[in-house]
Amino acid sequence: MPTIIYGIKNCDTMKKARAWLDAHGVAYEFHDYKAAGVEKDRLQKWSDKVGWETLLNRAGTTFKKLPDSDKEGLSEKKALALMLAQPSMIKRPVLEIGNKLLVGFKPDIYAKEVGGKAR
Repeated sequence: MPTIIYGIKNCDTMKKARAWLDAHGVAYEFHDYKAAGVEKDRLQKWSDKVGWETLLNRAGTTFKKLPDSDKEGLSEKKALALMLAQPSMIKRPVLEIGNKLLVGFKPDIYAKEVGGKAR
């Protein structure tokens, strides 16, 4: 199974994660979900695996700019619909590596879960 990193090209956290993968010799594909979107089924699988609360980027400007009515009473269905409509609300990066799914970037977790060879 290919390693795929999902996110937005110009995001600083994405740049750090991609630089880490490059430095550790981890081959990956990059999927820009702002440009290419994300499939509903894939988002649902991620939610089933890690929970929609983990996927939703509440700290980002896109979420903060939502009307209060959209932020209130969030459920999985409502949160997934928001993320599909505006993929920048998905926390980044999302890294699929084998059967693992990592959300966000923490070098120590990448080192433990991804491995790779140090350069």
